Amino acid sequence: MILKAKERGGGAQLARYLLSMRDNDHVELHEVRGFVGDDLLSAFREVDAIAKGTRCENYLFSASLNPPGGETVTTSDFESAADEVERKLGLEEQPRAIVFHEKDGRRHAHVVWSRIDADRMRAINLPHYKMRLRDVSRDLFRSHGWEMPKGLRDWQERDPLGYTREEWQQARRVGLDPKHIKALFQESWNRSDSGTAFAQALKERGFMLARGDRRGFVAVDYRGEVYAVARQAGVKTKDVAARLGDPEAYPSVDEARIYIAARMSERIKGFIRQAELEAGQGRKGLEAERRDLAARHRQARQVQKEVQEKRWITETNARAARLPRGISGLWQRLTGKYSKIKERNEREAWAALVRDRAERDSLIASQLDERRALQERIREQRERQQADLLLLREDVARYQDMALPEREPQRREPDPERQDRKRQRRRDRGRDRGFER
Repeated sequence: MILKAKERGGGAQLARYLLSMRDNDHVELHEVRGFVGDDLLSAFREVDAIAKGTRCENYLFSASLNPPGGETVTTSDFESAADEVERKLGLEEQPRAIVFHEKDGRRHAHVVWSRIDADRMRAINLPHYKMRLRDVSRDLFRSHGWEMPKGLRDWQERDPLGYTREEWQQARRVGLDPKHIKALFQESWNRSDSGTAFAQALKERGFMLARGDRRGFVAVDYRGEVYAVARQAGVKTKDVAARLGDPEAYPSVDEARIYIAARMSERIKGFIRQAELEAGQGRKGLEAERRDLAARHRQARQVQKEVQEKRWITETNARAARLPRGISGLWQRLTGKYSKIKERNEREAWAALVRDRAERDSLIASQLDERRALQERIREQRERQQADLLLLREDVARYQDMALPEREPQRREPDPERQDRKRQRRRDRGRDRGFER
């Protein structure tokens, strides 16, 4: 189970986010423990009010519990994981809330603790919590027999295609997955042994090398989007500079954009617009199917909830009817028979609770299987769309070569006199001016 967490404030904002249905198929408030209020918003506002009596700004500790995709994880498994986290971090008996989210056929939990020790009016310190959560995560993978991710076994084996939020937003603008873009740059870098070969490899995929504003190297795609070569290829800036040489030998970003715009075929642009339109229509159809499925699942859960509540009332009344009243009840209390009936009722009530939870877990598991099947279709469609867009990018490069090859910007040979002036300036900067040696 992958565990991610952070210390944070803004309790009201967090409560609204956790209960939002905007990005989720299902949201369930499972537990609110140790708060005066019994709803999430009032509970977090309560912690906010208590925290004002301290100097702590990040008074909440929020963790997400993400099991591996395709695994069946019960509610008790999530609760046990949350218990282990709070034991490892020293958050036992602290107020806690658990919210379940379901999205893309996967179920995960958000657990939020109050960091404020109300008796001492101070925040509980959580040193090295990321390392401790990593240890808990490893133990959970081992205890459940799940295949442990490479990055959890060894930090050096983490996904090399990790990307930042800014990279994700940029990739969303151009209609490509950021992992595909990074893989494209890395493949081009690995199969080339010189600046010319790297530039050609990128050009075949619809990207053009250029110099950035800070003398770094960037690549410009057919839409004018700019990508930092070192970041996308996953190599050091100095290695890029060593392979590609003098940035002045490459066109600027504006020159590259002008050149690409001049050679861009309107027909290929039309093909790309058509592919994006078809992709959008396909997404709308699958999104409508996803909404219908989520609605049917919510209805099934509501029906089950109503059935269980009616059964619980009936069984509770039946257990209450066993308890004798009046003089008979007083006599049976004296003889000990009353306590035996009470113990039997308590055992049956606990068994009923366990039965109802198992029924809910079973229904959720079957619905997740159905949702995963739909998500697999969504994933296959996305991959087809990515492949189509990549092929069209290669077509763009071919049509650019066929159009006006003579107008392609050429690498400028370094000017020897200019290089001499640069070296002289560097030597001048290093002199101890005004001091005797």
